[in-house]
Amino acid sequence: MSEAQWWQRGIFYQVYPRSFQDTNGDGVGDLDGIRQRLPYLAGLGVDAVWVSPIYPSPMADFGYDVADYCGIHPLFGDLAGFDRLIAEAHRLGLKLVLDFVPNHTSNQHPWFLEARSSPNSAKRDWYIWRDPAPDGGPPNNWISNFGGPAWTLDTASGQYYYHAFLKQQPDLNWRNPELRAAMHDVLRFWMNRGVDGFRVDVIWHLMKDPEFRDDPLNPAYRDGEPEVSRLLQTRSTDQPDVHGIIAGLRAVLEEYGDRVLIGEIYLPVERLVTYYGDNLEGAHLPFNFQLLHASWTAPALARLIEDYEAALPKGGWPNWVLGNHDRPRIASRIGPERARLAAMLLLTLRGTPTMYYGDEIGMENVPIPADQAQDPWEKNEPGLGVGRDPERTPMQWDGSANAGFTTGRPWLPVARDHAHRNVEAQSADPHSLLSLYRRLIALRRTAPTLQLGSYGLVGTAGEALIFMREHEGERFLIALNLGDTPRGDIALPAGETHGRILISTELDREESVQGGFWLRPYEGVIVQLAKT
Repeated sequence: MSEAQWWQRGIFYQVYPRSFQDTNGDGVGDLDGIRQRLPYLAGLGVDAVWVSPIYPSPMADFGYDVADYCGIHPLFGDLAGFDRLIAEAHRLGLKLVLDFVPNHTSNQHPWFLEARSSPNSAKRDWYIWRDPAPDGGPPNNWISNFGGPAWTLDTASGQYYYHAFLKQQPDLNWRNPELRAAMHDVLRFWMNRGVDGFRVDVIWHLMKDPEFRDDPLNPAYRDGEPEVSRLLQTRSTDQPDVHGIIAGLRAVLEEYGDRVLIGEIYLPVERLVTYYGDNLEGAHLPFNFQLLHASWTAPALARLIEDYEAALPKGGWPNWVLGNHDRPRIASRIGPERARLAAMLLLTLRGTPTMYYGDEIGMENVPIPADQAQDPWEKNEPGLGVGRDPERTPMQWDGSANAGFTTGRPWLPVARDHAHRNVEAQSADPHSLLSLYRRLIALRRTAPTLQLGSYGLVGTAGEALIFMREHEGERFLIALNLGDTPRGDIALPAGETHGRILISTELDREESVQGGFWLRPYEGVIVQLAKT
């Protein structure tokens, strides 16, 4: 245990600041609200709080269009408020991780305003500019991830600038050494204030094909999919020299010692694992999003876990994610029964788990009327179901008006079920999903085996997924029945005679087992086997 890093042992919890807690009645969450709720997070048992962007921004993409990397948007507070937040987090034993958005800025950032002022500007090369194609159109076929072309013409200079997302989010040129140095100083600014690490937004986008060749067409594209799916982004993303850039970021963190670098990466597993870097000099944790897209059947999950474990480089530490601010909530994807199984899976697999706010009470996607939609992607491509507002709605703290989130009008509507699906109600229910999360986290925190132990697939029995965690003679068998029929035939592994069920997802079983045990539909159990 003493040799493991805190980010290997710990549990991360993502806070979407706009939706966590509002303290001034404007309907938008703020830093004081996060600070007010830190005791809840410490009591839940998580170790690190990851805070989505809080920087000054025009909010074209809700903070992912940064206008100042070293400030706080007035909506959320100020730097003094941030300092109070981090001091209180550390007092409670919590780490604080900031979202870092290095791929692009706002078009209102002073850097871009200067770059756009003249082709001869000292900061012109801090962004990506290209002459038009021979026909006067965009330089290549790259598509914005939010729909439409990824190039916008600057009529004053006659050149196009590149933006992988909104036209208000011009991409930075990481090939420029002055830009890299400036961004490294941003990291130092926040670490000097005590920040414990960074989650790096769209890290696989940072480098583009130096020749700006077209992305190839996607032969699997179907009508009705987002426009960006028409292409395979093999030239506009995931370039070989991105790993040198990430190693540079990592080197800055190493100046400060015990910090963590997390990378957002939506790539197949064989590409994902390259972001650990040569000699593990890349991201400590390249986010593993496979559970966001998984088929929740026992054979599919078993294969997914095995393939990921096999792909990890030697010494690479695994991690798992069930949800985030860009993907539908887990309870909506797989249903409330399986959401309890997902909690047990997340907190018993080998590797660092990341939770998304509200998943611990089973929050579901909230339908957003078209006239209340906020997400720019949804506005750019309406009717495709790409909107991310449904998973960003206010945290449900209690059964009062607006779920205890705000005294004003919330920026997004609160779920209709908040009167019974909330922290206060579930804290009083010993069988609630929140109670299950608390029990699982408490066990994980006291059991080195669940933090650092080896993983071994025992097998599948129909829709039951069974695996083992082992460390220094302590062994846990985890069995998850993902099906709607009971299983009365779950045998202990060969050579095992007895054990004890420590936790059931239903929180109503703690019993000895001999030879084998049974599982109800959608039930999971953790069995402690006799020590070897």
